Amino acid sequence: MIWTNLRTSFSKFAGLTDLEPMSKKPPTKKPPTKKLYGSGVAHPAVFSEAILPVVVQLLRPEHKRVLDPFAGIGRVHSIRELVEWEMTTVGIELEPEWADLHPDTRVGSALDLPFEDGSFDAVVTSPTYGNRLADSHVAKDGSVRRSYTHDLGRTLSEGNSGSMQWGSAYRDFHRAAWLETKRVLRPGGRLVLNISDHIRRGKRQYVSSWHTTALIAIGFELVDAARVETTRLRSGANSSARTPSEMVLAFDRVD
Repeated sequence: MIWTNLRTSFSKFAGLTDLEPMSKKPPTKKPPTKKLYGSGVAHPAVFSEAILPVVVQLLRPEHKRVLDPFAGIGRVHSIRELVEWEMTTVGIELEPEWADLHPDTRVGSALDLPFEDGSFDAVVTSPTYGNRLADSHVAKDGSVRRSYTHDLGRTLSEGNSGSMQWGSAYRDFHRAAWLETKRVLRPGGRLVLNISDHIRRGKRQYVSSWHTTALIAIGFELVDAARVETTRLRSGANSSARTPSEMVLAFDRVD
């Protein structure tokens, strides 16, 4: 009775005829922040629109058969439309969901390429950078954070460098990958590499220089280089300390 009288008095004081229980608003589902391809899979590190024209400038008409051993969603195949000569492109990608996004990409490993020695005139590729995209977190839809694991939607396959942070395992993996790349590239063939440094704990990690040194050590010569400013990811740790550009490096096999 006391509660009823108090409730009635408050209702009159507040100008309310009655007090209704507060209803909870349904949670608003945030829209995905990642571009989806094919059947709805994302990828955090495709060739950007700024990089592709630079890649084409480093290729020549004799580069007719081109391989990407880290093909991802298959953006490498789009360079066929940008060159003025007939070109065949082949992609190798470890994850089936990404490989299935283009008919000229096969499922396979960059460490064991299914081709004869000297099968290609050129290799065009962008390996993983050993940066925060290798984090294994799985964010909710609407998160602006990116990673290979999150974009694929599951744990990466064994042997995927997308789970490797910059360090000895990353470097060992890519030494082996570059030796296999050299095997399938004809003598005098060209490797066009898109790579980038990154910031870790406030210090620049010189990934581009390491790849350059590793390739020269196994018989490649650096013949051209371009620095390209690109839109970098601006979320997660070190979001305010991104390197502002990526490198596109051209090497020729000289032995």
